[in-house]
Amino acid sequence: MDIHIAGGSGFCFGVRRAVNLAMQAAENGGRRTVTLGPLVHNPLVVESLAAKGIRAVEEVAGDADVVIIRAHGIPAPQMESLRRQGVEILDATCPFVKRAQKHAKALREEGYQVVILGDRDHPEVAAVRSYAGDQAVVVENADGLPDSLGPRVGVLAQTTQPEEAFLRLIQRLVPRAGEVKIVNTVCRSTAARLAETEKLAHRVEVMIILGGRHSHNTRELARISRLAGVDTHHIERVHELQGQWFRNVGQVGVAAGASTPDEAIDDAVRRIRSFEKPFLSCSPTSSRLRGPGTPPPPLT
Repeated sequence: MDIHIAGGSGFCFGVRRAVNLAMQAAENGGRRTVTLGPLVHNPLVVESLAAKGIRAVEEVAGDADVVIIRAHGIPAPQMESLRRQGVEILDATCPFVKRAQKHAKALREEGYQVVILGDRDHPEVAAVRSYAGDQAVVVENADGLPDSLGPRVGVLAQTTQPEEAFLRLIQRLVPRAGEVKIVNTVCRSTAARLAETEKLAHRVEVMIILGGRHSHNTRELARISRLAGVDTHHIERVHELQGQWFRNVGQVGVAAGASTPDEAIDDAVRRIRSFEKPFLSCSPTSSRLRGPGTPPPPLT
């Protein structure tokens, strides 16, 4: 059984930056340090931070000295509240999310009604919307556009949205507004990871998608893998893997979300290999494909 790992799997730049910042804060010690909401959408990372004394809280009420802003960012009023409390703020907001927030604010100030493509319940979208003004609209797909829009519309996207979904929204918007200003806020790393996962899904018999169930980008990996027609399993933890998924399977693909630690990917590969022994005699192999655009080795 051959195991292939999709290019770009694991921590993206923004997540790695956030985790490193939090780990440095943990090493300083001596102060009550919390993250406002889960730092990232991966329980393994959240549990690792908790073990080092950094708790995830939903609000801060005088019980913290240092507050780490989650990678998804927080709404503007919440940030102002923290500043008034006088706590030390470590802003781990992904720079690409921060860019989307700035563009949302600029569009509002220029007089555009802001349309945001994204999951309306996702913390990143809530944070970006807070900068976009009261007239901002969040849609989860092109079909969700309201019947009435302003004459000038600015459009941007949650950073983990598929590019194809953003293009469909733009095509639907252009005939309906007198002026449309487009800001492409889709993360290139996300787009590359999706492309690599789709490519691999067409070349294997089983796909394992590893990452948090609340992670939007991980759910997108699972969706695009299923669309490729391959048997797909989205797991959050390695112990969820089941041997029966790999019976009589020669080619397995693994793709991991942007907040999945490398150690979890390695553990998944070892676990999959362990299932091979009861029913296969061939020697397993695996390939770590790290760079976006790097294809897996030819399947034989």
